[in-house]
Amino acid sequence: MAMSTGGTGSEIPAAEINVTPLADVMLVLLIIFMITAPLMSHKIKVDLPRANPDTKPTTIQVPPIDLAVEADGAMYWNDSEISEAILIARLRARASDTPQPELQVRADKTTPYSIIWKVMQDAKEAGIVHVGFITHGKTGPGSTP
Repeated sequence: MAMSTGGTGSEIPAAEINVTPLADVMLVLLIIFMITAPLMSHKIKVDLPRANPDTKPTTIQVPPIDLAVEADGAMYWNDSEISEAILIARLRARASDTPQPELQVRADKTTPYSIIWKVMQDAKEAGIVHVGFITHGKTGPGSTP
């Protein structure tokens, strides 16, 4: 606290900063750093594995499921005709395989989208994750697919 020694009262009192809390905090931090600094230099030996660049990861190649869908709703599982009930049963069986095969759907231009949508819904409900569509591009100039 600042005190004046009399006068007219228009004098500005002298301000002082109390540095005692600051000194206490600094001493506590100094002690903490003095205790933790030797612990930071402690080394832990870790044996890391070494990679061999000549080895290649083993990948299992799973042949995809080829599902052909015709305009009248007929379906062919790898070129053998199946019904919708058999399709659902086979999709459920193949969905549990590890790794899971890809379902590749083939359909022509005249196949209604509702049939393809139904096949995709059946695959989704069975648990098939990868679904692809197969198309045939032009084989030569001016040819129609």
